[in-house]
Amino acid sequence: MIIVTGGAGFIGSAIVWKLNNEGIDDIIVVDDLGTSEKWKNLVNLRYNDYIHMDDFLDMVLEDDVPFSVSGIIHMGACSSTTERDADYLMENNYRYSVNLADWAVKRAVRFIYASSAATYGNGSLGFSDDADVMAALKPINMYGYSKQLFDLWVMRNKLETKMAGIKFFNVFGPNEYHKGDMRSVIHKSFGQIAETGKVRLFKSHRPEYGDGEQKRDFVYVKDCVDVLWWFLQNREVNGIFNLGTGKARTWNDLVKAVFSATGRDPEIEYVDMPESIRDQYQYFTEARMDKLRLTRCPLSFHSLEDAVADYVKKYLAGGEKCLG
Repeated sequence: MIIVTGGAGFIGSAIVWKLNNEGIDDIIVVDDLGTSEKWKNLVNLRYNDYIHMDDFLDMVLEDDVPFSVSGIIHMGACSSTTERDADYLMENNYRYSVNLADWAVKRAVRFIYASSAATYGNGSLGFSDDADVMAALKPINMYGYSKQLFDLWVMRNKLETKMAGIKFFNVFGPNEYHKGDMRSVIHKSFGQIAETGKVRLFKSHRPEYGDGEQKRDFVYVKDCVDVLWWFLQNREVNGIFNLGTGKARTWNDLVKAVFSATGRDPEIEYVDMPESIRDQYQYFTEARMDKLRLTRCPLSFHSLEDAVADYVKKYLAGGEKCLG
């Protein structure tokens, strides 16, 4: 049995889709559906059962998991970079992860978990996933700090050789529609184009970057789940790894790709960035991918333009609203 926490969420449901494509449906989805629309991500997927995240944690803490577990892919977390409730993030993102990882390690269960590029903070220390660099990182929002704390717990307890952590960069793609303001700019741009014919981007508030020339490492969710599937198959490969394309692109590039996929000429309006997020804004991210390449993981990424075209034409503008 494979457990996917956050299995109804964006990346989690994409992992279940990937497992289904590989002929696997012996899966338990762990999540907190609440009143969100993310239950729709499960409609096309095959899995054995759904368990609420609190109930699953109780099973783990009481050592009363009623099935044989071969692997846990832990994607469950609050992913909002603007979440202000630090106690909630400590419990939901950090403490929950510690309890699951401790249980899995003691039972030799394959454990793969989601970290984040948000751990790199303002990028002043670069974007290397070498242990010496990671230990010195200073995130600039509480979400990133909650992820950093768990990475540090893994390293402090010398568990890098017993599990795999994945520092996701800017992931986009199908099944993200429920994420509200945390949706990708691609999803938001498609809606803006349909409504107004133009896209709004933040102005730059740093002189070394032009408006819309801020850069991020954008990576397609379909490419991400291919890598996670490889990690699941190669349980001897462990450590904390970046997962991006290794090539930063501008927001202007991204939005122009959306316009191209919709068959329209670009029309971009630049607006002031809210003061509340200016101090937490990352102007540049680019994954160092050397460490993952050395594992011989067969990395193959869509180009930004091809990934955006697939997402827009097949899902946002096409007949398929979710993976499946």
